[in-house]
Amino acid sequence: MGKTIAEKILSQKSHVDAYANDFVVANLDLTLSHDGNRPLAVEVFQQMGLTKVWDARKNIQILDHAPCKPSDNYAQKQQILRNFAREQGVRFHDLGDGACHQLLPEKGYVAPGELVVGTDSHTCTYGALNVFSTGIGSSDMACAMACGKLWFRVPETIKIVLTGSIPAGVYAKDIILYLIGMIGANGANYQAVEFTGPVISALSVEERLTISNMAIEMGAKAGLMEADEKTIGWLVGRVGRPYTCVRADADAKYCRVVQVDVSAITPQIARPHRVDNVCSVDEIGDVPVSEAILGTCTNGRLSDLRVGAAMIKGRRVHPDTRLFVIPASRQVYLDAMREGLLETFVAAGAVIGVPGCSGCSGGASVGVPASGENVITTANRNFKGRLGNSEGFLYLASPATVVASAMTGRITDCRNWL
Repeated sequence: MGKTIAEKILSQKSHVDAYANDFVVANLDLTLSHDGNRPLAVEVFQQMGLTKVWDARKNIQILDHAPCKPSDNYAQKQQILRNFAREQGVRFHDLGDGACHQLLPEKGYVAPGELVVGTDSHTCTYGALNVFSTGIGSSDMACAMACGKLWFRVPETIKIVLTGSIPAGVYAKDIILYLIGMIGANGANYQAVEFTGPVISALSVEERLTISNMAIEMGAKAGLMEADEKTIGWLVGRVGRPYTCVRADADAKYCRVVQVDVSAITPQIARPHRVDNVCSVDEIGDVPVSEAILGTCTNGRLSDLRVGAAMIKGRRVHPDTRLFVIPASRQVYLDAMREGLLETFVAAGAVIGVPGCSGCSGGASVGVPASGENVITTANRNFKGRLGNSEGFLYLASPATVVASAMTGRITDCRNWL
């Protein structure tokens, strides 16, 4: 019987002929940890009496969740990671380098066919590069850092086939919001999702990363795509080591196959306080916006900033609205600066944030709303209190919809501004 991408990668890494619902102990290619967990994985590592990571080159510590160090407590926690990285000789990215889920693909730390775990639920992002990547807790990470292995139950796989033509004003973010609204926040619990079809082939790698990033919002363990010529071309100059692309077999067994024609999809909005509380922008009504946020590991890449800058060039942010623009990494920041994108945003009245989780994690202390305020954001979650105030209301949307709304002061159909 044929295998899915998830079954193949976990079989290869465990040296077991594994299928869905089998338990395996698999060899890891990379472990990622950051400053956003309590307790830190490093602290658990030390409490367990462990003294050495299994491979310093295959462990990464990143400071991204609080790039502005909003308190002495954060500063102390971050110093623990700095000291650990120095002692162990592991890869390390300090404040301002960027969000972990931007840095790992950008720096070539992940490659097709690999198995990666991280102490962040959006570790599933790298599935867009044909990586089985998933989030784990701090205690599991402490063990993984020490031995380079972890147990898994091989997930069943949902196959999502996207066909049709993407309409003007509709972006990858709209597509994944639509899918989450259709499948539900719990619709893919502990299952892998394979995104495939001509629409995926037509998307850029950066757009594919947006889709895989939010697979966890339908409960998925991983959000996988096959590696094609675009993927391989994007990896040139980033990944210098050999890798093997993994394809699903034609006779692979799926627990569910979902086919969606994207031709009729409109700009989508996820309303408070659930990511699957999705509707078309046509149905949203008159919603005033106090803050708009363009950035995060979901939509803070250069292509996203280009979309927003093209719309707002020569215009102004609405006087009743604050627009925050946060490049996903230092490299994106530099590229956006060279292209004049940041100048365009600043001239329009926007505030530029520190690369990292600014404007997404409430602990970052950027874009925290006042009680009762509405925020429209390109982030991946709109849970109550996600941005630091449980009395704020978060709406998720594409970069184009966010910038259009920043200019009008209310949630706006971006198609009227393109």
